[in-house]
Amino acid sequence: MTDKVVEWLIEENNPSVRFFTLTSLMGRSLKDPVVRETRKAIMEKGIVPGILDMQNNDGSWGIPERFYRDKYTGTVWTLLILAEMAADPEDQRIKNACEFILKNSQDPESGGFSYTQSAKTGTGLDSSVVPCLTGNMVYSLVKLGYLEDKRTQRAIEWITKYQRADDAIEKAPTGGIYDRYVMCFGRHSCHMGVAKALKALASIPPEKRSKEITEKIDEIIEYFLRHHIYKKSHDLSKISRPGWLKLGFPLMYQTDILELLEIFKALKVRDPRMQDAIEKIKSKQMEDGKWKLENSMNGRMLVNIEEKGMPSKWITLKALKVLKD
Repeated sequence: MTDKVVEWLIEENNPSVRFFTLTSLMGRSLKDPVVRETRKAIMEKGIVPGILDMQNNDGSWGIPERFYRDKYTGTVWTLLILAEMAADPEDQRIKNACEFILKNSQDPESGGFSYTQSAKTGTGLDSSVVPCLTGNMVYSLVKLGYLEDKRTQRAIEWITKYQRADDAIEKAPTGGIYDRYVMCFGRHSCHMGVAKALKALASIPPEKRSKEITEKIDEIIEYFLRHHIYKKSHDLSKISRPGWLKLGFPLMYQTDILELLEIFKALKVRDPRMQDAIEKIKSKQMEDGKWKLENSMNGRMLVNIEEKGMPSKWITLKALKVLKD
């Protein structure tokens, strides 16, 4: 059954899924001729070229200044999709998109990413920097070839300095960014912000991780393990967020158990507190060995990705990666 599912995943109609299946599931090298040809195909057919055909000359999509506020057609969300789909970092259109976000969304002072611009400078407004956006943009920039860029490094430092993984502490920190948004910086750290920070830091190759990055990864891992991935840490009989059990792709600023377990797998984390979430993933496998798309942003993005309620190559790929021995 698994062989038939893998054959389905490596069909040429979805080159991104084919690429990740060949490399992540089948263990083929990036130098493998088939892998290289598949990586090339990502930019030539399917979702990625369709998105790039709609790009503005300045590297943005849609109304440039609404890069975040236009959910989920703005540049922030579109760049994230391209990163998830393994778009080619060497393509000039990808570089233009990264440069647009760095110029218009990043706060040059703190390094974090903002959902709006400063009217004075045209850069990211410092008072509108938020954790989930910063995590998503760091993840995207790392995946799209900007890890070594000093601006990305500043954003990584923002995460290691400001991202918290507090679990209903008695009193939240005060001063600076902590006085802005209770939902982001309150007594209990925002789950989405913590998840996207972990996704960002985990995307950095192990040999490129500083002591501060490693410590922050460990801190966040423990935060989610206390929650058994998806439960209320103070009452493990209750689900923290029911939506976390509905598997989707792409998730934008949201998360779910599959995304978190995929990150934990990449970090080689094994812990009994993950088992309940793993069993949830197993229980969702259909008789034919596939998983279906349960949560979708279709109709709200520039392009639709798969069909809700139908077998999903993206969800199946991710589930098989999580369950792989």
